[in-house]
Amino acid sequence: MPRILLLSIKTIIGNLENLFAMVKGSPPALAMIMSDRKNPTTQTFSLKDVIGDGFLWAVPKHRRSVEKRLNRKFGFPDYVWKPLKEKRNLRSCLKCGHEHELGVLCPFCYDIVRKETHQMQEKIQESLGVAPIDQEVVVLYDGENDLSPEALKGNRVVEIQKPRPMWFTKNLLQKSTQQSADTKEVKPSDLG
Repeated sequence: MPRILLLSIKTIIGNLENLFAMVKGSPPALAMIMSDRKNPTTQTFSLKDVIGDGFLWAVPKHRRSVEKRLNRKFGFPDYVWKPLKEKRNLRSCLKCGHEHELGVLCPFCYDIVRKETHQMQEKIQESLGVAPIDQEVVVLYDGENDLSPEALKGNRVVEIQKPRPMWFTKNLLQKSTQQSADTKEVKPSDLG
């Protein structure tokens, strides 16, 4: 069995060398060491005899000490010192007052929005099911029946029995509450 395996590996290597010989340039050197042990008493096949220690070539043999690990992590005071640095990019949220990193959404405010969105999704799935929705879905909170019948025509209506949160506007496509300017010119003020 091991002899058949070694011969097949030798054939594969020979075929690879022939393949590289067809390509222009010198072929790469592929070599294999074969040992002909003729011991009829042992018929067991061991993959370790074929490969040897090939699997362990790139594995570290010794554990890295605690001192060396800490030197890599924090540096060495005489050469390169990498002390722990305080975060200076923390800001407090203007809406809730919780601290968060600069350039990152406030996790507390985001969690509130995520919970409200999850409740809306559950209510939509409860009332409309899991069938594909081919029409727009209008979400009406408690006391919001002031929409005209033309606005609701052709839309699916989902009612949620709780007041609308203050931060959740009725028209999500509305960009701002300011009136749009008629002119495109910008005049600076207080220059004199």
